Amino acid sequence: MKKAILIFFLLLMINTAQDRKIIDLTYSFDEQTIFWPTAKGFQLNEGFHGFTEKGYYYSSNEFSTAEHGGTHLDAPIHFYEGRHTSEEIPLNNLIGQAIIIDAQEKCEKNRDYLFSIEDFEEWEKANGRIPDGSIILLRSGFGKYWPDRVKYMGTDERGEEAVAKLHFPGLSEEGAKWLVEKRKVKAVGIDTPSIDYGQSKFFKSHVVLYGANVPIFENVANLNDMPIKGFEVIALPMKIKNGTGGPARIIAIMN
Repeated sequence: MKKAILIFFLLLMINTAQDRKIIDLTYSFDEQTIFWPTAKGFQLNEGFHGFTEKGYYYSSNEFSTAEHGGTHLDAPIHFYEGRHTSEEIPLNNLIGQAIIIDAQEKCEKNRDYLFSIEDFEEWEKANGRIPDGSIILLRSGFGKYWPDRVKYMGTDERGEEAVAKLHFPGLSEEGAKWLVEKRKVKAVGIDTPSIDYGQSKFFKSHVVLYGANVPIFENVANLNDMPIKGFEVIALPMKIKNGTGGPARIIAIMN
């Protein structure tokens, strides 16, 4: 019953969105798509393209990809045993009112910047209390570097050795705890390759959010085109059974 009601409101949201501005927060998947240095990238294998012997046009491809790359969902099982897999995440966590926490100037000065409780409190001083159950998007400004791997993530090298050379902003452990405990957020997204910063060794922000079954969106596109509030987000990933994540199409609908 709850799912039917949620689907009804999703359809209503889409129908009423026709007269509102919609921004695509998703990068296309192609040979330039950025993945973790240890992951195999996106591959599109061309199938049949042309007219069949019966006279009609037909085209079809095959693709392969790691779950975690490009604009994608991280399911809580990714870093926390017993938490939601991709298909288990409630749709309610993937749809809702959203805000942007902007720290572009700080991230420009420090590639290893960590979004902190102070950033959230500064947002609230200017805009009022972050509503419980919001979707939080963190804007580092690094989206302007996509798809330049060196500028975006710190290195274009591949393999396990390259991980130590990653440098990009992320969310602090304390900030993650504050979002979960104080504001009961639905989901958190960021315009970098990971919610934990590039030099993270223990991925503590992942663990904190996933412990509360809060999904994460990574490599979110076009945040520089967004206002800091006054919009809804719909983030629908590929529904992979027992998946730890997967490609997602994320959009923002202006209120």
